[in-house]
Amino acid sequence: MKIVKVKNVLFGKKKTLPLIAGPCVAESREICMDIAAGLVKITKKLDIPLVFKASYDKANRSSIASYRGPGIEEGLDILREIKEKFDIPVLTDIHSPEEAKIAGKVVDILQIPAFLCRQTDLVVAAGETGKVVNVKKAQFMSPSDMINIITKLETTGNTKILLTERGTAFGYNNLVSDMRSIPLMQEFNYPVIFDATHSVQKPGGGGTCSSGDGRLAPYLAKAAVAVGANGLFVETHTDVPNALSDKDNMIPLDQLEKLLKQLKLINEIV
Repeated sequence: MKIVKVKNVLFGKKKTLPLIAGPCVAESREICMDIAAGLVKITKKLDIPLVFKASYDKANRSSIASYRGPGIEEGLDILREIKEKFDIPVLTDIHSPEEAKIAGKVVDILQIPAFLCRQTDLVVAAGETGKVVNVKKAQFMSPSDMINIITKLETTGNTKILLTERGTAFGYNNLVSDMRSIPLMQEFNYPVIFDATHSVQKPGGGGTCSSGDGRLAPYLAKAAVAVGANGLFVETHTDVPNALSDKDNMIPLDQLEKLLKQLKLINEIV
């Protein structure tokens, strides 16, 4: 398997379990800084490689009235400050080829949202930046379908690719996690991340917003690590009940250390 390096974080290296974590959306500079500081403290204590994530724009919100984020300029400025202050890599979503070029000047990992992973122009533009590209597998795609997206990225000469499993559509407003998808996608020779919090999401389940059951995210995270995932993606917050996006799916920051200890033990056994 290829080892994908992002600063001091190595995805695909044996015995390591990198964590991609942060709030769903960059609600404010203060909130992002608080969450980043908490994550850095926990992961340094447990010796877990960390990538901080936050979105400057949630372009696929259920309702026109939903909070989307601070926008690309302010959002990237917040991520730049976190990157410099804590000396950690940062990740954000992109939604258009133009955003790929702009965000690629700041962040270390460009993330292709699940709903957009078949958009050729977006995927190619992300690859052309030369940055690490994390592609979330769409809820409507099989693991084997991801080879076509990998090929699109490889045509740009970029082989710094991560794949993320985040659940598969299971009827209306529900997802199911098929753990077979992790080893199946690993056969493509790229690291596979498991998104524990989006996998318990119920898309559109709240009518004007998505709902979900964050209580179940730790169970899926443990299962994914047991199967051999090359990293974890978790959304977290210091004040989950008042988070402005995906609050039903998040793992509270004050509960994360206990879970990460368990995951680290499982990873060592595997």
